[in-house]
Amino acid sequence: MSGKFTLFSGKNGEAYFNLRAGNGEIILKSEGYKDKASARNGVESVRKNAPDAARYEKKTSVGGKFHFSLKAANHQIIGSSEMYESERERDAGIASVMANAPDAKLVEE
Repeated sequence: MSGKFTLFSGKNGEAYFNLRAGNGEIILKSEGYKDKASARNGVESVRKNAPDAARYEKKTSVGGKFHFSLKAANHQIIGSSEMYESERERDAGIASVMANAPDAKLVEE
């Protein structure tokens, strides 16, 4: 089963998307967008940039957890991961985004 993007409106009125792996787990979350059209553009940017390993910024939180951000060519963050317990799990999360994002269908909620 392949991944999918879910597009939804937040309580604050902004639009967001998540990328879910085939097992339903959220592997990437967006920032808030002013409307769904802008969020759809964000999805397209993730599809385009996800296969490029150079677009990922690997990070470690103050608490010692591992996470990453996916950036567009202009260096803006277009998606962020959850916190992982290990670098190996974080790197597996990146691999999952790289594999799932390019062909993931978009579902609006």
